[in-house]
Amino acid sequence: MLPEPPRLTSPLHRRNFLKLPLLLAPAVVLSRLGVASAAPGRWSPERARRWYDGQGWLVGTNFITSTAVNQLEMFQPATYDALRIDRELRWARLAGLNTVRVFLHDQLWAQDRAGFQRRLAQFVTIAARHRIKPMFVLFDSCWDPAPKLGRQRAPRPGVHNSGWVQSPGAERLGDRRQRLLLCDYVMGVLAQFRDDDRVLAWDLWNEPDNPAPQYKRYERPDKEKLVADLLPQVFRWARDVAPSQPLTSGVWEGNWSDPARRTAASAIQLAESDVISFHSYAGPVGFEKRIAELTPLGRPILCTEFLARSLGSTVEGILPIAKRRGVGAYAWGLVAGKTQTNLPWDSWRRPYPKPPKTWFHDLLNPDGTAYRPREIELIQKLTQTHTG
Repeated sequence: MLPEPPRLTSPLHRRNFLKLPLLLAPAVVLSRLGVASAAPGRWSPERARRWYDGQGWLVGTNFITSTAVNQLEMFQPATYDALRIDRELRWARLAGLNTVRVFLHDQLWAQDRAGFQRRLAQFVTIAARHRIKPMFVLFDSCWDPAPKLGRQRAPRPGVHNSGWVQSPGAERLGDRRQRLLLCDYVMGVLAQFRDDDRVLAWDLWNEPDNPAPQYKRYERPDKEKLVADLLPQVFRWARDVAPSQPLTSGVWEGNWSDPARRTAASAIQLAESDVISFHSYAGPVGFEKRIAELTPLGRPILCTEFLARSLGSTVEGILPIAKRRGVGAYAWGLVAGKTQTNLPWDSWRRPYPKPPKTWFHDLLNPDGTAYRPREIELIQKLTQTHTG
């Protein structure tokens, strides 16, 4: 017997539900109720390998424009800056990069679906002009659990990534009536690019079991349980679209080689992902150990977050290993700016009056010049990028 469907209490829910194509409605309805549908399943390892072999070695950064403090500011209509996106992605290509990982937000969809889709289409067109393939991130459990549309607050002076927001926020995560809206968001964004080879992949949820310790008193006590319940549904919604690009969600802590020691979220991530992705801010030894933990899964591997220079995670230490092991790699991030991620994590406890001599993240100064020219020269060498 099917569970009771979510209450379609708002005009938005009723309108979007009624707009479903008739032929797709049965499968979509089952997904929206949290029941497994007849949608295409997880890619086989062979299909994932064929896709990966067709990409060439992937090397990029997590990307947010230097003038945006978070995902909302980057893509809201009042602060979306196509000229800056074009400029900074051109710098990325000149540095030797061929991909970027880009965070979206469910409230952008709720705010202005059509406008958001136009801006995403323009973003993909700009990226393609520079031969950059974006991987889009749909949900994120990190940092502030109370996102709000509109003007975003200024960054806290001297503090790492002080304006970043979760998606969905704590309120929407705990409201089951919002599931249809979240489903509309996932399926709508994926459907827009389902056959577009300019888009690389879909990262469905960033660090789903991250407790956001900086916002501990604002976090839901049942966050981990709610996310573990929602994450498989997000994968099902995405599979209902049957995109030509692979699905993933990056594991970030725990022992991944031992199923008994995986978190509930990481077990879902590793079981559902078409290609495996992970985060590592460890030095070369720890980075290679993580690759060894994931290799037996028999799927292509992407490290979607690295680079913490003061912790030993450096361009020179990590990228040669990644290339040798055939692992894609994304540094955090590209241009130093309002996220202030060139400051280290401990700035949350002790704000920095100015950036340290050794930056934590980021590759470029705000004017596009390299923070460390030798890093860019190495990326260009490893990717065989010619800038002359």
